[in-house]
Amino acid sequence: MPPLSFTLPVVAQKALELIVPGPHGDRAVRLSNPDKVYFPERGITKRQVVEYYLSVAEPLLGVLRDRPTTLKRYVDGVTGEAFYQKRLPKNAPDFVETATIKFPSGRPADEVCPTEPAVIAWAANLGTFDFHPWPVRRPLVDHPDELRVDLDPQPGTDFRDAARVALVLREVLSELGITGYPKTSGGRGVHVAVRIRPEWDFIEVRHAVIALAREVERRMPSEATTSWWKEERGEKVFLDFNQAARDRTIASAWSVRGTPRATVSTPVTWDQLSTVDPDDFDVLTVPGYYAEHGDPHASLDSEAFGLETLLEWYEKDDRGEMPYPPDYPKMPGEPMRVQPSKARKPD
Repeated sequence: MPPLSFTLPVVAQKALELIVPGPHGDRAVRLSNPDKVYFPERGITKRQVVEYYLSVAEPLLGVLRDRPTTLKRYVDGVTGEAFYQKRLPKNAPDFVETATIKFPSGRPADEVCPTEPAVIAWAANLGTFDFHPWPVRRPLVDHPDELRVDLDPQPGTDFRDAARVALVLREVLSELGITGYPKTSGGRGVHVAVRIRPEWDFIEVRHAVIALAREVERRMPSEATTSWWKEERGEKVFLDFNQAARDRTIASAWSVRGTPRATVSTPVTWDQLSTVDPDDFDVLTVPGYYAEHGDPHASLDSEAFGLETLLEWYEKDDRGEMPYPPDYPKMPGEPMRVQPSKARKPD
């Protein structure tokens, strides 16, 4: 299926109506203030962001479909304040479906659950840059089907360092018989996704990520770290295991990021990862990249893997549990949530 193609009027308008085809027929989606500049440094408008999202709607829906999804909205563009829309906005069209999830506190929420291109266009009109899908699909919203690793360069490191660590991560996964799929984060980092069987809960999947991250750290201790406390990380790439915790999400593949250049979190192959420049992937260039290369993650759903070995590694590791983010309730086996330099010393 070729990318969706739309030609919008070039005359300045306060609003216009898009007719977006989909599996249930055409949908009318209102685009307000299409000429509003969202990225002043590049002169990129809301209209262009919506056009971008419609051009990559097919692979993006492959990532988002049936997943509860938080919308990161920049209603005043990249120079304004962003906020996370975790519940279905009021006055959403009837075709916007939802999935009910529970936050770590136990409170429920109905989140947007994208199912067709019109939902993406509607969300983009609301100022959504990033789509943040949960690693679950309805109806199994308490059992992730995706293991995600966020490689976050710390001060003094950059994308090249993250890519180098990611290649060692690939090596570990390969030895386990697991296939991972890399993408640029849209910034300096790298994200790797693994399709898993939805047989484990959030705590178990997080433990698997901890075990995986620790093995990468063991193999390259001068370049990779699992230290939760920033004061202990040094100039290394942090493997952020807490992105696997409930209600922690990362920007999806094909998401626009809130950077001055309007960069895009872009799927790449492992061979490309060490050679690409993440700044080259943006709202204006990625449609051409997709048209030329297709979706590098097209086979992500072709096989789901197990976590048995990683969970065995975790159970055998005497270090046990790692700290959760500060807004989480105290979790079983969790160490003290106090940075080492402020911890009370024994008498």
